Amino acid sequence: MIHRQLEIQVPGTRDKALLSTYLWSNSRELYDGLTRPLILICPGGAYAMTSDREAEGIALTFLSMGYHAAVLRYSVAPAVYPSALLQAAKAVQILREKAEEWYIDPHKIVVQGSSAGGHLAASLGVFWKKKELWKLLETTPEEIKPNGLMLSYPVITSGTFGHRESFHNLLGDSYEELVEEMSLEHQVDEDTPKTFLWHTFEDQTVLLDNTLLFVQALYKKGIPVE
Repeated sequence: MIHRQLEIQVPGTRDKALLSTYLWSNSRELYDGLTRPLILICPGGAYAMTSDREAEGIALTFLSMGYHAAVLRYSVAPAVYPSALLQAAKAVQILREKAEEWYIDPHKIVVQGSSAGGHLAASLGVFWKKKELWKLLETTPEEIKPNGLMLSYPVITSGTFGHRESFHNLLGDSYEELVEEMSLEHQVDEDTPKTFLWHTFEDQTVLLDNTLLFVQALYKKGIPVE
């Protein structure tokens, strides 16, 4: 395994993120030149922290299944939107740029997120075309687009069933101005990546309605969803 830790600081911002990679080494004996899908993991924590239980353990599980993995420790409160989203976009950009060197399949970079990390992953899935993202990163929208989303009990809606703490931490003083825009079931379009979601009926922290609303939005736009 090749383990690296890279600091991410988006130009024009002060907030920093840490990208930790868990990569299969190339084997000239067994599979010389084999490229693998990569799972970029965004831990949850209500945009107040990034949870350890939703980070390295998940990365090592995917690694054991034959995938590359990476964990993004993105900026949280008092950092506010769009810091974490810019860092997630930059992480995907880095992974694509390093694809040949690190034996990553650049067409199979999936962003996984749990809870508020699911909101971050889904945000990149619906906002990757935003000009302010790719222009600031001096790249193209295609370079920061996830090939798929994997959302675990994600925070999605800022409406009736929303996890209010996450949105207050994410938006800070811009809460009233941006809270509706951050309700991601309203941001899905035909270019949102295919998505796998899971949730439990008993979840009383992030209500199941979040996943159901996102599934319905994807279905209406014809996006493959499971």
